[in-house]
Amino acid sequence: MKLLTAALLLLFIAMCFASAEGVKCKCSRKGPKIRFSNVRKLEIKPRYPFCVEEMIIVTLWTRVRGEQQHCLNPKRQNTVRLLKWYRVWKEKGR
Repeated sequence: MKLLTAALLLLFIAMCFASAEGVKCKCSRKGPKIRFSNVRKLEIKPRYPFCVEEMIIVTLWTRVRGEQQHCLNPKRQNTVRLLKWYRVWKEKGR
């Protein structure tokens, strides 16, 4: 009985680690400096236990490259300005 309980416990722990691996931090590499006019969508994801800082994911659109997603560093001044600009822009209903 103890062997069965130990095996089930090990199986449960392995499943927990496998599910945590699938939800990794998307922002392992930070994106480039961007133009505010190219922003289509901005997502702010909270900090997770496996992620050092919050994730700011921006979707850009350009004629040449089409739609692209980039992660931005939340501590950079340009990102802080983008967040302020985007909030004002959304309040105006655009």
